[in-house]
Amino acid sequence: MRAAAISIAERIDVAQPLVPPLLPIGLGSFLRRDFPPREQLLAPWLPAKGLSMVFAPRGVGKTHFALAVAYAVASGSRFLKWSAPLPRKVFLLDGEMPAAALQERWREIVKAGADDGIDIEDDDAIRILSSDLCEFGIPDLSTEAGQKQLEPLIGDAELIVVDNLSTICRSGKENESESWGCVQAWALGQRRKGRSVLFVHHAGKGGEQRGTSKREDVMDSVVKLSHPEDYDAADGARFTVTFTKSRGFFGDDAESFEASMRDGRWSWKDIADALIAQARAMATEGMTQRQIAKELGCSPAKVNRMLAKARETV
Repeated sequence: MRAAAISIAERIDVAQPLVPPLLPIGLGSFLRRDFPPREQLLAPWLPAKGLSMVFAPRGVGKTHFALAVAYAVASGSRFLKWSAPLPRKVFLLDGEMPAAALQERWREIVKAGADDGIDIEDDDAIRILSSDLCEFGIPDLSTEAGQKQLEPLIGDAELIVVDNLSTICRSGKENESESWGCVQAWALGQRRKGRSVLFVHHAGKGGEQRGTSKREDVMDSVVKLSHPEDYDAADGARFTVTFTKSRGFFGDDAESFEASMRDGRWSWKDIADALIAQARAMATEGMTQRQIAKELGCSPAKVNRMLAKARETV
């Protein structure tokens, strides 16, 4: 009996997957190690082996935004202020849109790109898994079973777009950080495999990303889209782009700006000029820099810089 028990135990040990040992690295060895410079998929906010998120209230245009990002990355072209240095393969998980509506959006994007001389010849440059075309929907990304089912489909894609968290990550409670743990582990695993992930998410009633803020902890960048104060429904996809997290980039690259889309074509403009004009008018009326800062929702230091720039242009 004992020999049989040992034999069974040995067979169980053999069947277990080998886990590589954990090896801490001394500071000196770590500093001498040669790491390749980090590349960009869409500079400066979407790095290779990076995790990012874009969120907005319903109807603002986050799917328009995500599809345009995917097209720019796949074609090695530009989108708004940003450029993709090289074409990279993209895998899109769409858990919400009807296939016909998604097709129409892609047709619009491809036509606008063709008008600008952009053509993606490789049919696999962007691969789409549409929930509308899956008999049982897209597997639940917040479960290990769902992740294993999706993994072989990703292939050699370097960017995964998850649109959106509410429809593709369905287990657990959205406002509990523990529910995010399984998805975060998957995202970090994709990063170790050399892939980037862009999550698309809804904003809550307060305007910030819905649910636990723990999602932002591992993100390299978080993009918030919101309608400008003078937005009209006839404007269509028009929103202010704001970085609520910007790891590795700052200054002008992290400044907010306004973007809009008409017939698949995008344009953007700097909102700083409008703020400078407002600050100058308030200062002329006798308001202090602190009062102006409170009115515009920015720091007194920024008001000081805006007024200095206004004096330079007089």
